[in-house]
Amino acid sequence: MYYHVGVATNFNPRSVLAAYAHGYFPMGDEDGTIQWIVSDPRFVLPIGGLHVPRSLARFARAHPFEIRVDSAFRRVMEFCAQDRNEENRNWILPRMIDVYCKLHERGHAHSVEAWLGGVLVGGLYGVTIGGAFFGESMFTRRELGGTNASKLCLLELDALLERGGFTLLDSQEANPHMAQFGGEEIPFDAYQQRLVASIAVAARFG
Repeated sequence: MYYHVGVATNFNPRSVLAAYAHGYFPMGDEDGTIQWIVSDPRFVLPIGGLHVPRSLARFARAHPFEIRVDSAFRRVMEFCAQDRNEENRNWILPRMIDVYCKLHERGHAHSVEAWLGGVLVGGLYGVTIGGAFFGESMFTRRELGGTNASKLCLLELDALLERGGFTLLDSQEANPHMAQFGGEEIPFDAYQQRLVASIAVAARFG
């Protein structure tokens, strides 16, 4: 369940990193404000131990997409910022994109992208601090042949995190799309303990 813990009056790279380090993440409202949010329980995925459905594993072995890392960070965020449906409205405001792009320039935000024929058809992005990766959002452009694109980006992310020595993959809140990959819900207090330990890890992305 999501809990609002305050309005982000000063939304900048420093405040965003400080919020993540305490277990908060931002969400934009229709009125233009940005709220700091806590999810309790917290949903985390097992790095190096994702459950991969057999059909997806077969699809991945065919290498249907070119997978790139950090080649189109802003575009990934812009696609993630589009409304999905009436129940899944956009919460990523333009000024949030600007701040995350600054984090990307400083090595604290990354994207994994799926390309098909030179066209971006899926991707995800998130924030890193130490050995923690905070997954934020993903998208798939099925109308352009991108079916399963974001899922394959998640598999690539998992491999990157495992190679880089990361110890926490935060997915914020369980949903059917992410739950198929395994993972567990843990109380926020327990999450914070794991978060502190992960931030202290000297991991490397990419």
